[in-house]
Amino acid sequence: MSAPIESYALIGDTRTAALVGSDGAVEWLCLPRFDSPACFAALLGSKQHGRWQLAPATTVRRVRRRYRPDTLILESEFETDEGTVRLIDCMPPEGSRSRVLRMVEGVRGRVAMHMELAMRFGYGEQIPWVRRIAETLVATAGPHSLELRRPIETIGKDFTTTAEFRVSQGEHIPFLLTYFPSHEAPPPAVDGRAAIDATERWWQAWCARCRYGGRWRDAIMQSLVVLKALTYGPTGGIVAAPTTSLPEQPGGIRNWDYRFCWLRDATLTLYALLLAGYTTEAQAWREWLLRAAAGRPEDLQTLYGVMGERDLLERELAWLPGYEHSSPVRIGNAAADQLQLDVYGEIMDALYVGRAAGLESESPAWALQRVLVEFVESHWEQPDNGIWEFRGDRQHFTHSKVMAWVALDRAIKSVEHHGLHGPVERWRKVRARIHHQVCERGFDATRGTFVQAYGSKNLDASLLMIPLVGFLPATDPRVRGTIRAVESELMVGGLVTRYTTSRARDGLPPGEGTFLPCSFWLVDNLALTGQREKAERMFEHLLSLRNDLGLLSEEYDPANRRMLGNFPQALTHLSIVNSARNLIDSGGPAEHRSGVAGHRLSPPSAS
Repeated sequence: MSAPIESYALIGDTRTAALVGSDGAVEWLCLPRFDSPACFAALLGSKQHGRWQLAPATTVRRVRRRYRPDTLILESEFETDEGTVRLIDCMPPEGSRSRVLRMVEGVRGRVAMHMELAMRFGYGEQIPWVRRIAETLVATAGPHSLELRRPIETIGKDFTTTAEFRVSQGEHIPFLLTYFPSHEAPPPAVDGRAAIDATERWWQAWCARCRYGGRWRDAIMQSLVVLKALTYGPTGGIVAAPTTSLPEQPGGIRNWDYRFCWLRDATLTLYALLLAGYTTEAQAWREWLLRAAAGRPEDLQTLYGVMGERDLLERELAWLPGYEHSSPVRIGNAAADQLQLDVYGEIMDALYVGRAAGLESESPAWALQRVLVEFVESHWEQPDNGIWEFRGDRQHFTHSKVMAWVALDRAIKSVEHHGLHGPVERWRKVRARIHHQVCERGFDATRGTFVQAYGSKNLDASLLMIPLVGFLPATDPRVRGTIRAVESELMVGGLVTRYTTSRARDGLPPGEGTFLPCSFWLVDNLALTGQREKAERMFEHLLSLRNDLGLLSEEYDPANRRMLGNFPQALTHLSIVNSARNLIDSGGPAEHRSGVAGHRLSPPSAS
């Protein structure tokens, strides 16, 4: 059985990432990039589908692990009766090839060690041809190759490379696994200790650019490091998570591929980066967004590949049993083919925020926005699949209509605040029509709350976005009533669920954990309504759910106190950064986006 999701650590090089278990096993690694089919391991805890373990060969009494300060270099210390050994794991971010570098360091005594490397490709289906070339091992399957450099003797058994060795105090034994296309020559060797030092300098230099140094700095910085690690450096795209099919309910079918870039996260991503002072990364994300959205507005997708790919065909991998037997295991994501009207509002909002922050603008950007707004004008009354990507019948989701309003609102404000040109009077009329319809058909006056969809009695945590995007002020009685309803009906164990799955027409069987980003949205709502002490208590509770390395997944099961869903999740860590800023001082993302703080956006000065 696989280890708990929260037992894993993240390492990455801004091209791809790996998860390392607390037992010293790498069990997830997609090469050469996040969504590559050359996946080498499958989070199954079994060498059958790919695994690389380095650990003491004797009983481990205690494991302690940490990231080196302001880096993504993982240090795991294993204490045994023979002594203590430190395992240093990282992925050097410089160079054109992805590498996993694992350094075994003797801390105390002389410890017997065991290495076991089962190299697999094609999501665990393909066993490569392994051969010795000079002092290295090279594994090849079709277009993909891995090279293992190690200073000790290894043997092959049952399609697995193994080694037994000892490490003494002060000794360093490096293992370097490098990806390269099989038609090319293997890359040159690198010095392990020098590569670790260079990786440390690279991450610390990046972290030093952060312009925030106040309350919750460690939590903010760790989340920003996660976001950087989930960024595909060559394009600036940020994946939702590095994994696929980690379940929202163990043993269930709500298992999705998150190794893609969601447009829905665009505005929150910009706020998190800009307000921390990472203008270069914000600019790269904005440019990725413009490239991905280019084309006919009716062809806009809610998610894309890291280079803007549109063909994300979803299929099931029948040979994989899935994490804790949660099946099917999926790659690709059929949500790319859905109609989700809210993404049009998200793009308009993100580009508006970028202008307010003074990001360099390209003249074609406004032309693209004009086309997108015109599409919303003529399509906002259609039903869609909604923010949660329902696989059932399309509905008139309240959140989707609110975000259609945002699209018109930001177009109007772009003209009013930035001197751009457009049919403002016509847009104002459409904006007013949307607002009136939502307040009339999306609000249940009897219960005093907005509802998930027109004519529905169901609640939905996405309704918490109503004050956050400025559709209504937080002081509006209808907003306060919605907040109370969410607290009363959608909270489990002090956290927020997306909606009641047993009553939803989402095309799936019921059951999932609480959705962590929604819980942060409630924190933001509480802050906007003046309930700051309550908001801070909830925020601190959410921070307490992080694992020992400061990482969070998409969902959480309060009853069993475990993480669920893909891990670590960008939207959750974006929410940590933005909610912290909302609680720290005025003018945070919630106030700025809702219009409370005006239209100018200024990063904070370092303190």
